[in-house]
Parts: sequence; C-alpha cells; structure tokens
Amino acid sequence: MDSTEETPAATPDAPLGLRERKKAATRQAVHEAAMRLTREHGLDHVTVEAIADAAGISRRTFSNYFAGKEDALLYGKEQYIQRLLDAVRDRPAEETNWQALRAATQVLRDPRLDPPRREWAQQTRLAMSHPSLLGRQLSTLATLESDLAATLTARSPTDPVRARVMAAAFLVALRIAMQLWIEENEQAEDPMELMMITMDEMGARFV
Repeated sequence: MDSTEETPAATPDAPLGLRERKKAATRQAVHEAAMRLTREHGLDHVTVEAIADAAGISRRTFSNYFAGKEDALLYGKEQYIQRLLDAVRDRPAEETNWQALRAATQVLRDPRLDPPRREWAQQTRLAMSHPSLLGRQLSTLATLESDLAATLTARSPTDPVRARVMAAAFLVALRIAMQLWIEENEQAEDPMELMMITMDEMGARFV
C-alpha cells in the first residue's frame, strides 16, 4: 500500500467506496489501539510495534497510515475538528461567519457520531504532559486554523487577517472549554455547554 496515496473525501453525493471505508476502519482501529495501550501503560511505554500488534496489522502497514504513535493517538481529535470544518461549509449563507462557527459545533451532538467527551479529555491531558504530543497537536491546529480561515473567506468574503483571527479564536474557545471541563473533573455530562460559553465570550466582537 502506497503511504502517499490520498483517500478521496466523501460527500453526501459521493460516499466512500469499499476500499476507502476499509482504510478508514483501519485508521480508526489503530487509533483506538493506541489510546487503549496508552491508558494502560503510559505513552512512554507504548511502542509502534505494540500498537500495530494490538490493531492486528504489521509495522509496515502502520507506517502507511501514521508517521508515529503521536499521529495515531491524535487521529480521533483531528477527525472531530475536520467534521467541524465540514459543518461550517454547510451552514446557511445568511449566517455570519461566527454564527456559522457556533452552530457548526452542534455536529458533536449528532447521535451518529461518537461524541468526543472522554477521549478529548484524555488526549488533552496527554498533550499537556508530553512535549512530543503537544508539538504534534500544535502543528495540526496551525494547519486547521489556516484551512478554517480559508473556509470562512470562501463562504463570506472577509479581510484575511480577520478570518485568521476568527479561526484562531474559534479553536482556542474549544480548547479552553475542554480544559475547563477537565479541571472540573468532567462533572458535566457534556462539555458542549462550556463550549457555548467560551465561544460566546470569545466571539463577542465577531457577532
């Protein structure tokens, strides 16, 4: 399998084909194995070989999907954020960009999706305590910030600087909400309420 091969993006009119579904399922299985082993043994004691074994694939196959264990661990969170970006693109044109961002977070309440909750909390804790994970996450968020700014500009032409600031503010609001949820020992059943609060505070000047 070619590690440089791109997987076509699915849309409502062009769902994933069988091959792409299998690849997505493999990525998810590797991610879940990485999360499980890290919870049981700690990140420093988990190897790529152990993750591959737990997922039922070879070390070579692992490399076709992920560059390292950090990528495998953060895959789930990146998928959730990508869904948020897709949801922003689908919002009604009459909404302001910030209204679209706020409304797009409701995708996390879609019963067809596995809600982030505990997994986001676990990944956030790991990133806060492991420089390698934190660096990988910051790099991913920088890319997502750029993509989100481009999405905002495309749906409602705006100043590039304003779009970038808005994109960054949105992602920071989500991060703060998850950190507050963790600090409260995850007493709330759903972090969505905190997300709405932090987004309202962050977005006061964008509405």
